[in-house]
Amino acid sequence: MNAKKISIVLILAVLAVAFFIGMSTFRQQEQAAQETTVRAEATRLARMHSPVVGPQNAPVTVVEFFDPACEACRAFHPFVKQLMAQYPTQLKVVVRYAPFHEGSDLVVGMLEAARRQGQYEAALEAVLTSQPQWADHHQPQPALAWNALAGLGLDLAQARSDAQRPEIAAALAQDVEDLRALQVNKTPTFFVNGRSLPGFGPEQLAALVADEVKRAANAP
Repeated sequence: MNAKKISIVLILAVLAVAFFIGMSTFRQQEQAAQETTVRAEATRLARMHSPVVGPQNAPVTVVEFFDPACEACRAFHPFVKQLMAQYPTQLKVVVRYAPFHEGSDLVVGMLEAARRQGQYEAALEAVLTSQPQWADHHQPQPALAWNALAGLGLDLAQARSDAQRPEIAAALAQDVEDLRALQVNKTPTFFVNGRSLPGFGPEQLAALVADEVKRAANAP
């Protein structure tokens, strides 16, 4: 390899390292800024109307801003369930809605209608499993999500009526207001006892949950 090629390789390597350091620094600054916002707006993390999965008195709370049409939310769902199985008494998940995709608000109404009949978790599972059928981002057909709920034993006529209830729309509007105040701009976004993830991925979520479980166990 001649000197010119060596110089080019070295320059590219330096640029790659600089880019990595820059992105890492940016992410750290972004995380710090968001956590500052969360501390100032702590009451916005969870609301009385928010669905909660897991024991109410669990010492570790994962708040997930979630869009039922979001493919990444669907991909994360098994990891969240795995964490809940791993920490059955220490962990609860609070679901906040972030309807960024067209038609997601309609599916949120379906989930909340199912919750009124005690079938929230089953409905969530069904909606996510069937997501490829109804959540085509080029031509979404959210009404098809009702088909996924047909096998849950719901009173579908009542559920269709409940999905239109003004209190569900008001709760969703509150979630949207809160996510904007908390600077949530993608889904899923997780907060673990108010802490945001240091990076985006199931490993980062698992590590942060484990750290908070350890903290809770060592608390006086």
